[in-house]
Amino acid sequence: MSALPAKRFTEVMEEGEFFQKKDMVGKLSKDYYWYSPVLAEELKEKSADFVIRPKSIASLKAGLTAAVKEKLPVTIRGAGTGNYGQAVPLHGGLLVDMSELNRMMEVGEGFVRVQAGMKIRELERKLVPTNQELTIYPSTFAKATMGGFIAGGSGGIGSITWGNLWDGNVLEATVLTMEEEVRELNVTGEELKNYIHSYGVNGILVDVTIPVKPKTSWSQYILNFSDFFQAMSFARELSESPGKKRLVTVFEREIGDFFLPLRNELKDCGDLVFIEKAEENEKHMLELAQQYGGVFIYQKEAELYRKGLGISDFTWNHTTLWAMKTDPAWTYLQNFFSLENVESQIKTVKEKYGGEVLLHFEWIMDKGRLVPAALPLIKFTSKERLYEIITFLNDIGAGTNDPHTYLLGAGGWDLQLQAIVEKKKENDPHGLLNQGKIPNFETV
Repeated sequence: MSALPAKRFTEVMEEGEFFQKKDMVGKLSKDYYWYSPVLAEELKEKSADFVIRPKSIASLKAGLTAAVKEKLPVTIRGAGTGNYGQAVPLHGGLLVDMSELNRMMEVGEGFVRVQAGMKIRELERKLVPTNQELTIYPSTFAKATMGGFIAGGSGGIGSITWGNLWDGNVLEATVLTMEEEVRELNVTGEELKNYIHSYGVNGILVDVTIPVKPKTSWSQYILNFSDFFQAMSFARELSESPGKKRLVTVFEREIGDFFLPLRNELKDCGDLVFIEKAEENEKHMLELAQQYGGVFIYQKEAELYRKGLGISDFTWNHTTLWAMKTDPAWTYLQNFFSLENVESQIKTVKEKYGGEVLLHFEWIMDKGRLVPAALPLIKFTSKERLYEIITFLNDIGAGTNDPHTYLLGAGGWDLQLQAIVEKKKENDPHGLLNQGKIPNFETV
């Protein structure tokens, strides 16, 4: 890389906004791709050449304009908590760290508008005086930024009630284009789908408006079951029942051994259900659990919510992290099991793979329908074996969203991806944004 791009950035950026120290640039060029042993190998040497950390939208636009003039690849970063290499530059160039663009811009009844670099936990704190709260957020909410979640995530805690990002959980966004003259787009309605979970390939999210709901008093529970199918049946009926819910998670019994901070509560336990539910709905849940043989072994009252570790810190992809702390050979998949056939699918998986695949379900709403979404733990031995398991799960109807590729769309090509590509042609005519993340037909 020549010295010319560096000189151009030092001319247009404010003091403390441009960085080229190798150690710092290398660190900011990584995300949590190492959850995947496949990506850990493929992405370990990848790095940007420069970093900018703009403190204003004007500085961001100046940096983008300079990158266009130099025809530099540009990768946008939130907090780097993604698991698929979304924020890892494949071809060097410029990395844009959005962490200084972190203001809450406007809040009203039922909505809040924030800059993309705002951390989700900080936003939650700022919502406290309004007596409102977020609809959905990832298990990494203490570190993750709102822009990063929308551009690189999909669902999380709260999805049992409010669905995924596409289910009305983004109301509006401001997007910058990657052109000689940077345009500022106001995006609403169906057009938002072109920027949700698009890895920043077709525009730069600078602020977003999301829905918020009246604050609820959430209690946390862990239930023990002697039979996995009883645990799943209870979780399904609870998910389908009225009442406010934020989390309904089911774990095969072996997974509880990974949760070291809960080792006293989970000692000698069977299959587990983790729940966050409005405290006023407790009576119905107790009665339902009794019908399915569930025993309450842990409860954290609503007044202790957010004080110390919560049970959501062990769910979603934090489950994988706890497993990897015990044995780095564990990794994971993302699957949509069938609501109608989930029991037979589970039996088929366990008969085929036994303890090589440990089942973990997050019950969610997706496009208005209840789905037993799974993040099973996989004992990794080889890439070939991993993809054998993926093929098997796909063949039995438990479709896989592959977390072991950095390609947008998990290596597939669907209508939404085609729309994202068309929008990229408009907004990024030189093809500079997050290069290498869009699959081509030959790759598929």
